[in-house]
Amino acid sequence: MPASADTQNKEVLTFGLTMVRHGETQYNKDKLLQGQGIDTPLSETGRQQAGAAGLYLRDLKFTNVFASSMLRARQTADIIVKSNAHCSGLEIVLDPLLVERSFGIAEGGPVQCMKDMAKAAGQSCPDFTPPQGETPEQVRERIRGFLKSMFQRMVADHCGDGQPEPGERIRAPPDGDEPPAGRPDDGVRGLAAHALVVGHGAYLRVAVRHLVEELQSSVPCGLKPSHLFSSWPNTGMSRSSSPCAAGRGGRRPPTSAASSSTARTT
Repeated sequence: MPASADTQNKEVLTFGLTMVRHGETQYNKDKLLQGQGIDTPLSETGRQQAGAAGLYLRDLKFTNVFASSMLRARQTADIIVKSNAHCSGLEIVLDPLLVERSFGIAEGGPVQCMKDMAKAAGQSCPDFTPPQGETPEQVRERIRGFLKSMFQRMVADHCGDGQPEPGERIRAPPDGDEPPAGRPDDGVRGLAAHALVVGHGAYLRVAVRHLVEELQSSVPCGLKPSHLFSSWPNTGMSRSSSPCAAGRGGRRPPTSAASSSTARTT
């Protein structure tokens, strides 16, 4: 079947996305909620975790790096980038759309207190919104805004001269050629563009749900969706790949069509 005029006038870039939660802070260790209102640095353990994540990812080539503007995420991103063999001189783009979910009056208090409030309200903790807090749907709106901005930047950076011709698509290798599960380059090997995003646990949990439920990212074989939507440990990771389309006369972000796979590691 011949390609449509719309398809012929597009460049399509498939890019990888690796998302990482920040390392441990003292508040994490003490099981206290930070949210947006408490901006704490990494603990010594958190720095070690970020260093270990950096070593794990050191041979991956990131073409773009984005991080929450909060200190714990900035420090984690900086440590990972400095450990990477290919990121010398690469800018870390700090984006306030990546900051943690606001937990309102629960911030600064024990995590257990929020769990108790959720139980009293007859809701699960991830779905519960404390007074003055941010709802999951409000977080999703921020995620949509970030993804749109990121897609536009990725297309602008990587669909220029020397990038795919209109109608040509850069793809990940077939499933049979993928490395075993758990490798740093799972799902992103062979891609021309690869973004690292460093953020926060509650935010990233909603982001993965958005990728799976709204952008229809497939779940890796043998991995239940409930595992994807569970709590993120410090420096937990998720990976996916997604197509970005750009018109010949001007670039635009992709629609909500498809990404290939999302995988979690700790």
